[in-house]
Amino acid sequence: MAIHVVQGERELVDDCRSLARFELRGIPPMVAGAARILVTFQVDADGLLQVSAREETTGAESQVQVKPSYGLSDNDIADMLTSSFEAAGQDKEARALREQQVDAEALLQSLSAALLADGEALLSESEQRELLDKMEALHREKDSGTAASIARQIEIVGAASETFAERRMDASIKKALAGRRVDDL
Repeated sequence: MAIHVVQGERELVDDCRSLARFELRGIPPMVAGAARILVTFQVDADGLLQVSAREETTGAESQVQVKPSYGLSDNDIADMLTSSFEAAGQDKEARALREQQVDAEALLQSLSAALLADGEALLSESEQRELLDKMEALHREKDSGTAASIARQIEIVGAASETFAERRMDASIKKALAGRRVDDL
């Protein structure tokens, strides 16, 4: 996992000052979003910044030390703060858009995997086509829409996939209970 350390008051990384980059290695393959990374920052009396990252399930850890190459003057700090206040609305919209894009991508990936695993067994051809059409609409919206329009499309795909999710859950429970008696539970 790549860790990028930035300094600034803006919502987006591109609008902040890059301080360092380092990698956290030794993380086993996991589903996207499953890794739990604890990042800590420490500044000592000499102004050295120590950044460490640890994956909590495996204990894999890495760190970097950032030496102050140049400081910020009071004017630089004031300019950064002023810039952050002036761009706050725009930054908030950009962050909301990016968050919706990430949510949409996660939904599309999980639904694609579920359809690949169980789509043919649990859905009719027309049900699959309808769900795939809505997923395609979400994909298009993710690439060109607004945060609000992507959120609406996520809701549409979520509603369209409820029946499929219910059928998958039923099939999973049926498989887990196959050959067992109620008294054994």
